[in-house]
Amino acid sequence: MSAIRHVAVIDIGKTNAKVALVDLVTLSEVALRRMANAPLLRAPYPHHDVEALWAFILDSLAGLSREQRIDAISITTHGATGALVDASGELVLPILDYEFDGPDGLAAEYDAIRPPFDQTGTPRLPLGLNLGAQFYWQQKRFPAEFAKATTMLMYPQYWALRLTGVAANEVTSLGCHTDLWNLWTADFSSLVDQLDWRGLMAPVRPAGERLGPILPALAARTGLDPQVPVFCGLHDSNASLLPHLLADTPPFSVVSTGTWVVPMAVGGRQVVLDAARDTLVNVNALGDPVPSARFMGGREFSLLTEGLPGSWTEEDAGVVLARRTLLLPSTQQGSGPFPHHAATWLSAEGIDTGQRFAAISFYLALMTATCLELIGADGPTTVEGPFARNRLFVGMLAAATARSVIASEAATGTSIGAALLASDQVTAHGKGERIEPPTDPAWANYVSAWRAAVEARD
Repeated sequence: MSAIRHVAVIDIGKTNAKVALVDLVTLSEVALRRMANAPLLRAPYPHHDVEALWAFILDSLAGLSREQRIDAISITTHGATGALVDASGELVLPILDYEFDGPDGLAAEYDAIRPPFDQTGTPRLPLGLNLGAQFYWQQKRFPAEFAKATTMLMYPQYWALRLTGVAANEVTSLGCHTDLWNLWTADFSSLVDQLDWRGLMAPVRPAGERLGPILPALAARTGLDPQVPVFCGLHDSNASLLPHLLADTPPFSVVSTGTWVVPMAVGGRQVVLDAARDTLVNVNALGDPVPSARFMGGREFSLLTEGLPGSWTEEDAGVVLARRTLLLPSTQQGSGPFPHHAATWLSAEGIDTGQRFAAISFYLALMTATCLELIGADGPTTVEGPFARNRLFVGMLAAATARSVIASEAATGTSIGAALLASDQVTAHGKGERIEPPTDPAWANYVSAWRAAVEARD
């Protein structure tokens, strides 16, 4: 094949699925297909609608290939998700939705065998947010089906298997609060051996490895060149981080936004991570540990702004700052830096929709700043994904961190990083607007008021 220029990135998020065509010369998205992604709420448990996603992926590849030659395919997905397949590559059980609470029913049993935080960097999370807990629950509740599994796959590599027929695993998904990966030995954790799962684990391959060409039948179905390579793929937050790892000088941090807001610190201050506040250690695409934190900011934004027009004025922002209209954490409980706090409003009587939108944006920025503080972040912060386009969010984040914030220009922060797996280049893509901390003291006063109100509730 000729040199790779246009990469189709399959990006399966928890709320939306996308296929983006990325131009590696300009490091920009030149086309995008999108669909809503919702679990199937039916037996045997809530699970991902992989067949609807598969049809969307193939239709998107076919449509994009009619507009522009596709030279390669890369994959990125949300974490906390894995697949159990048999020798023919078919699922032996549906892919469990991590928001299902079934695994909590075996929490005591699982807690007795899971590895400690200092081995895996994985905090104990509710529902199915620890992938090890999902697999354990499936093994206990569906032993006959589980026994048919020959391979355990992380979610990006499940799609890679369907595209190429090659089974693999990869460290960014294995190291994403799964309990399955030992950060310090770069090998599977004690849980994997204790439950005799090592033989099920597909070989670990680098994120940027070519697993193989697309299967012939899929080439015929999509119109792609049969030699189009498919790259192993990686976890979505780590896809957002990758361009900065390749080109930026530490210290810096990257905030990946989507359903989850995931701040990641590179070269920051040395801190002791607090597992009870949803800090963790991710593994980046180069195999190195990265202090990280999370909260369900995108989900919170959707719930809080449902029915709001999304428009606001500078006057609206000024009113919220002056009145100190505060939204305190947390709308989504059970995760994030304040997992046991219930959301409440202060000084919110009579606010209009624009002011409410401003206060919500400020709240999300202050939650993000809290996460950055917990992981020792230093230097500039780059915001990737939808929140980068929210000027209220990035302004308050700069105020709360007292450091510059860069609002990434990329429409989908994950797609550029995933596409770079197919490239040898290390130059950074266009960064976007740089926002400095506001000089108006009203912003700093608002930050202090919010933090004092949160602290008073502890």
